Amino acid sequence: MLKEVKNLLSFLTIIPLSMDKDCLTDAAKVMFLFPLVGAFIGLLAGLFDWVTSQFLPSLVVGALVLGLLLLITGLHHTDGLLDFGDGIMAQGSAERKIEIMHDQLTGAGGLSLGIMTFLITALSIAELRTDIIIQGLIVVEISAKLSMVIGAWAGKAVHKGMSSSFIEAMHGKKGTARLIAALVISFGIAVPLLWLAGVVTLLAAIMVSLIMVGISHRHFKGVTGDVLGATNELTRMFSLITLLALIRWV
Repeated sequence: MLKEVKNLLSFLTIIPLSMDKDCLTDAAKVMFLFPLVGAFIGLLAGLFDWVTSQFLPSLVVGALVLGLLLLITGLHHTDGLLDFGDGIMAQGSAERKIEIMHDQLTGAGGLSLGIMTFLITALSIAELRTDIIIQGLIVVEISAKLSMVIGAWAGKAVHKGMSSSFIEAMHGKKGTARLIAALVISFGIAVPLLWLAGVVTLLAAIMVSLIMVGISHRHFKGVTGDVLGATNELTRMFSLITLLALIRWV
C-alpha cells in the first residue's frame, strides 16, 4: 500500500519521490485516494493564500495561488486542458480529433480554453473570503480530483495509453468499490469543513465530470488522459464558481 501511495503522489504532484516502472498501475489501484491528495494540495494552497492575502492585493494573490496549484501538479493537467480545447474545436472524425490532441502545437481552441479557464479560476480565488480561504481551497481541490475518479469510472478508454490503466481500474466491482471509497473520503472531508456548501460544491463537481464524459464520448468516442486532465482544471473552475455563488446567496 505504501508503494502505491508513493507512486500516486509522484504521479499527481512534483513531490520528489522516486517513480518506478509500476507508477501508473500502482496509482490506478489507489485512485480512490485522489481526493485525499487533492485535500493536501488544497491545504498547501489555502495556507499560501491566507499568508499572502495579509499583505498583497487579492487579484495578485489569486494569480499566485493558481500558479502554485499548477506548479505543485507539474502542469500535468494543464497540457490536457489545452489539448482538449484543440480537440473539441477540430473538424472531422474522432480519430482526426485525437490526432490533433496529440499534436505538440497548441491551437486557438486550446489557447482560448486555457486562458478563459485560468483567468476565471484566478479571479474566483481572489474573491474567496478570508475566513473560508483554507477550507474553500481544500474542498475545491478535492472536487477537482474526485472529478477525475468519476470520469475514469463513467468513461471508456479510447485506446491503450496513460489513461487506460485508470479507466480499467475504475471498472467492474472493484472500480465501483473504489468510486464509493472516493465519494466517502470527499464528502467526509468537505461536509465538516463547509457543511451544505461543501455538499453542493462536490455535487457540482460530479455534474461537471459527467458532462465532460458525455462531451468526450461524443467527440472522441471515449475518454483519454487529456480529457481527465482537462476535467480536473475545468472542475476546479466550476467548483470555485459554485462556492462563490453559495457564499453570496447564503
